[in-house]
Amino acid sequence: MGGDLSAPARTLFDDADELALQVPTSCRRSGRCRECVVEVTAGAELLGPRTDAEEFLRDPYRLACQAAIAEPGARVEFAVLRRRLRILTPQPEPRTDPIDPMVRVAGGVVHYGDEPIEPRRGGVYGLAIDLGTTTVVLELVDLESGQTLEVVALENPQRFGGSDVMSRISYDGGPARGELRQAVRKALNRELRDLYDRRGIDRREVYEAVVVGNSTMRDIFFGLDVTSIGQRPYRSLTEHALLAGERDTTAIVRQAHELGFKANTRARIWGAPLVASHVGADMAADLVALGIDGLGDEVVAVVDVGTNTEVVVAGGGRLVAASCPAGPAFEGGLVTYGMAGEEGAIESLALREDGTFAYETIGGVRARGICGSGLIDLLAELVSAGWMGPKGQFADGTHALTVAPDAGITFSRADASALAQAKAANAAGQWIVLRTLGVDPPDVDRLYLAGGFANHVNVEHAIEIGFLAPVPADRVVKAGNAAVRGARELLLSASARERLEQLVRRVEHVELELAPDFFDLFVEGCQFKPLPSALAGADDRAAA
Repeated sequence: MGGDLSAPARTLFDDADELALQVPTSCRRSGRCRECVVEVTAGAELLGPRTDAEEFLRDPYRLACQAAIAEPGARVEFAVLRRRLRILTPQPEPRTDPIDPMVRVAGGVVHYGDEPIEPRRGGVYGLAIDLGTTTVVLELVDLESGQTLEVVALENPQRFGGSDVMSRISYDGGPARGELRQAVRKALNRELRDLYDRRGIDRREVYEAVVVGNSTMRDIFFGLDVTSIGQRPYRSLTEHALLAGERDTTAIVRQAHELGFKANTRARIWGAPLVASHVGADMAADLVALGIDGLGDEVVAVVDVGTNTEVVVAGGGRLVAASCPAGPAFEGGLVTYGMAGEEGAIESLALREDGTFAYETIGGVRARGICGSGLIDLLAELVSAGWMGPKGQFADGTHALTVAPDAGITFSRADASALAQAKAANAAGQWIVLRTLGVDPPDVDRLYLAGGFANHVNVEHAIEIGFLAPVPADRVVKAGNAAVRGARELLLSASARERLEQLVRRVEHVELELAPDFFDLFVEGCQFKPLPSALAGADDRAAA
């Protein structure tokens, strides 16, 4: 995105106006709200120096209202951070179980538990929110009927602080602490304002929000210091306090007015409890949504793919969990033409006999890039055809190939390397958790694949390249964004919250890097080939 700019005083925001790009702002372009963050993709050298309002940003990010074009007629290309994404959560089925939300109406008065809030105004609503590192999903729910009214997904605007959890922890621990918190809160409030307008709802009719996310995303939202999550043993302040006996849960409760959240000022904002370390409230919500407690005879696995992939395997009364620092390669980062699941992303792909690629894009429009499911297809097709070896090298010795010539989309050796490392983190996590529980992939009765692009993944391709453990494909269930579904269940059921508190304390957390063969597993996982037995020794794995 960009345009020819003709005056030195002209800013990127002026260019956005001409191109009809929606750049968020609430300060009349004075730089005070800090909402108009854009990523400069070309021509950064043509921009004037940063203003004081931009000091919290690192390259290649600027405030659109402050970034002035230093040369008339120069062309600068940029992308808006907070973009709408396709909803990757299936619409919930009609509810048959009774609901028991914390918010209820008795005698014409709205209560939170046993505490009266105020006389009923009209509707009684709540919000389920999944704060992902890359994607934020929110769901508006009628707390009396249990019906979902609308689901909205947007790109997490915190990317200026880094594309992965550890980068954001480092950023938030620096001089710009608080900027990430403000970015996501303002983005949510803007979406909520629009949502309320569409639905004809007064914000004062919203009495609770349930927030889930990995430990870092949740704690940043609530304004907690996340430094401890970035240092061994990688625990939230709430987890440290729980283990020290200073609190009885890692869940967090605040009132809306404390967070500046667009809801009734006395509404409760409830952050669900964490599992352990980087395995956060999002995985806890997954377990609720999927009804997993490990008490049955079946062996059930959950792989929630994302920038911070989380893995849980349950069976025989045990639940074992680990987090995998996969990074953003499959979610639109580090890959030249990688992108999130928005309109124009190639989501499925196949290699034709004539050596060209057939593909489908989200929205059926001209291709702009490739999202996670499309990248998995591309890797599997290249390896299957012999165009690329298991180590990611192209058979003809070139450094790049063309995927969509009409759109100029290519795929390079460097792109393959970034994907290999992301995949390796997922592979090592699945290996180690399965091994800890003494389970081999063929012994898994059901594997739930959750996460933003999970519903569109070709399971056979994911297994072929070692993205997923080789569980029989017919046992893999695409669960979509299970975290927001779990958040909705927790919003509608006080008893589900009580059960979750007991469940998370039973989970055994495994630190992957403490496994003596973690590095060997990671290196092996970088290859695009099926994972060997999780119970095999090093010699057996090498032979496989």
